[in-house]
Amino acid sequence: MTPTQAIARRADLRNVAIIAHVDHGKTTLVDGLLKQSNIFRDPDAAGDLILDANDLERERGITILSKNTAIQFHDVKINVIDTPGHADFGGEVERVLNMADGCILLVDASEGPMPQTRTVLARALELGLRPIVVINKIDRSNARIDEVVELINDLFLDLAIDDSQLDFPILYAIGRAGRAGFSPDDLAPDLLPLLETVLEIVPAPVADLEAPFQMLVSSIDYDSHRGRIAIGRIHRGTIRAGEVLALTGENVETVRQRVSSLMTFEGLGKRDVEEAQAGDLIAVTGFNDAKIGSTITDPNHLDAIPAVAIEEPTLKLTFGVNTSPFSGRDGEYSTSRQLGDRLNCELEVNLSLRVEPTDQPDVFSVAGRGELHLSVLIETMRREGFEFQVSRPEVVTRRGDDGEVLEPIEHLVVDVTEEFVGVVTELTGSRKARMLDLVNDGRGHVRLEFAIPTRGLIGLRNAMLTATKGNAVMSSRLIDFEPWMGPITSNRSGALVASETGTALAHGLANAQERGITFIEPQTEVYEGMIIGQNPRQDDLAVNVCRAKKLTNMRASTADISVRLTPPTLLSLEQSLDFLQDDELLEVTPKALRLRKRFLTLDARAKEKKKSQARETSLAR
Repeated sequence: MTPTQAIARRADLRNVAIIAHVDHGKTTLVDGLLKQSNIFRDPDAAGDLILDANDLERERGITILSKNTAIQFHDVKINVIDTPGHADFGGEVERVLNMADGCILLVDASEGPMPQTRTVLARALELGLRPIVVINKIDRSNARIDEVVELINDLFLDLAIDDSQLDFPILYAIGRAGRAGFSPDDLAPDLLPLLETVLEIVPAPVADLEAPFQMLVSSIDYDSHRGRIAIGRIHRGTIRAGEVLALTGENVETVRQRVSSLMTFEGLGKRDVEEAQAGDLIAVTGFNDAKIGSTITDPNHLDAIPAVAIEEPTLKLTFGVNTSPFSGRDGEYSTSRQLGDRLNCELEVNLSLRVEPTDQPDVFSVAGRGELHLSVLIETMRREGFEFQVSRPEVVTRRGDDGEVLEPIEHLVVDVTEEFVGVVTELTGSRKARMLDLVNDGRGHVRLEFAIPTRGLIGLRNAMLTATKGNAVMSSRLIDFEPWMGPITSNRSGALVASETGTALAHGLANAQERGITFIEPQTEVYEGMIIGQNPRQDDLAVNVCRAKKLTNMRASTADISVRLTPPTLLSLEQSLDFLQDDELLEVTPKALRLRKRFLTLDARAKEKKKSQARETSLAR
């Protein structure tokens, strides 16, 4: 084989990633590509959200994990990498983009480029990926296609590394209908124009077949029969099933292990092969110590590929052993060792996460990209049978060169109707936000852009939806670290706290509802120190919701006997995290979410309050 033959482009292969902001239609477009590639016997029976098989992804309607699939078009295999669109899962995007040579940037025809659009596009252009722009959902009644095209051109002018990246094709699509074309008025009945553009624009991978084998592990999977599966793109050389290779890299002990099985992606699954070459996306087993960022290479050439740079987390909270009176009732795993082992396992696949010990042996500090990133981890663990308690989220700060405390700042975009502009401005202003831009589309919709501290976003989504009656759509991305902006006044009032342990009864709840909003229903088991509602006043109020109505021998009317309760406000996981104050915790079990005080008894809370006041007084002096 001549050198020219050894280093050549593989015309039979394309590697492309689909990137976009959340809810712009990535997964729906992938559904269309899979259905039209004839991998299903009955495409109509395949359903929707084909790649989002995770229960949590289907329930929330978002992609959480990056996934690989492959389709055959003519004589070319197209490896498609579906990525999350939410900024909190940006680490999932960053770790897989290096497997692609091109990207399909999907943009909503109504919303246009959003914060995550800019983030993922900037990363793709830094890596030199050839972009294809698809303006999706052009059938929406509020689509503004021409304006969105101008905004995309402006975005590329801001982010392009070289002039060649400004030359990109634009297609128009209705992803749900599986249609695409080069003009919004002339769509093909299928997605063939997009597939043909991928073959034309996305460069075929360069294959150096005679070089020593080298592959960067970009993802980890697990199979109950095969064990740990290392997934990545072959950087150079050829790999064969059964050969001995070396695992190396930063923070990895170099070991030699045998390739027990070798697979490539095909349709929704993987297919065993005997050999794979440079440019292929493969999955290999036999490397039990493989981690994301490690390198599998020829044993005689132990040069590691630099690991992918992942942005640091911005929000943290603590995971601790459940110390409530109800601990151990629901969870299968509740010890500090089990909790620590599970969090350390998460670090192997969740690159944006950071886990550190605290001064308490049974409490761990866990930092992530945002509230959603952390809440998904919490929900995943409780579904696995873990029982634990978490604290209020707080921001991860840095120290500047001069020792000054720096906090993360986010670029916040809020789309809202005209009537609620004042409400949005007031809400964000109270959280130290400064307005960057305000655009009215002339049709009653306004886009406001702010720079806001990350801690100002905690609880903002729920407050925004309530204040705007559900008419606000907000998204954000990290842009910088700036000097600490001072305290943000909390709008939350006090809590209604159970004063007795027992079962909540209708009579006790009726008395509690005279004092505030309740979070629990009758027959709910409660314990002393558990938060059962919200007090409209600033102070916490202890109430006995287990008190029953006293029976007498006096006759009473039916109206006097019956108790009418207002339906309780049932908080979701994210709402519970938003509700927490510094002296409160969220008890998480497979069957329940319970808000509680950090100190359960009234006496303990009073003593702690005196101690904190004394500390504040001494610091003031």
